[in-house]
Amino acid sequence: MTVRAAIRQLWLPALVFVILLLSTEGSTSFYFPPLTTVLHTLWDQLAGGGLLDDLWFSLRNIVLGLALATVVGVAAGLVIGEVRILRLALGPLLDFARATPTVGFVPVIILTLGIGSGPKIFLIFLGSLWAILLNTVAGVGQINPAVHETSRGYRVPWHLQLRRVVLPGALPQIFAGIRVALSIAVVLMVVSEIYGSPIGLGNFILQSGSSFHVAETWAGTLLIGVLGYGLSVLLLLCEHALLGWYHQRAPRAPRTRTVTTESAEPTEPIEKKSNGVVV
Repeated sequence: MTVRAAIRQLWLPALVFVILLLSTEGSTSFYFPPLTTVLHTLWDQLAGGGLLDDLWFSLRNIVLGLALATVVGVAAGLVIGEVRILRLALGPLLDFARATPTVGFVPVIILTLGIGSGPKIFLIFLGSLWAILLNTVAGVGQINPAVHETSRGYRVPWHLQLRRVVLPGALPQIFAGIRVALSIAVVLMVVSEIYGSPIGLGNFILQSGSSFHVAETWAGTLLIGVLGYGLSVLLLLCEHALLGWYHQRAPRAPRTRTVTTESAEPTEPIEKKSNGVVV
């Protein structure tokens, strides 16, 4: 990512930070302490208050759950997108699963699987899966049919066609689904830790709010926002590294050459066409 791209990503968060810093300076409200107080509390909790363990627990759950959802969602989406019968048969089921709020499964999952790390990873996986899977299916459907015809014409094996042709063509849409799934994963992480966890950022916010430690509550909320934004920027960097060919500008069309004949007739531009492209 270039400096200009980094500025485009960071100027708005920096502006919001400055506005909050200036607007809350000298605040005497119990519910809205100064931002400097929140930042000082956040540093103290990270340095020796146990918040670092909560952060690591939540980050590990998000990464593992999202990674599992990506592997399963991309693999299943490639197959469903390529096989028309599966796509038509599973379409209503996938739409139903996408419309069902995963948050509603939190009590059931906690009741049946317990309050450890495994149920939270499974909940994040379940909630993130559908966005990745459906975007993968849509990405496969957007590939030019001529690409498939060329692959079949050269008798490319099916598994190699999926890995070398279909997957690269669907990657832009897949990354779009992962970005959507990341925001869902952060929400599910907080909800699962609030309702059934002795550790984690969600539990930290719950305990701080129940004890009326307002600065600590705001510090935990701010840390969750920074965590989500940091993961989003990291994902964007990975996307630009893997899809540089997709984000770069299209090459300019060459100018039409003017060919001069030896006759006295007026010269006219001659356009040569190759595969429908003016060269």
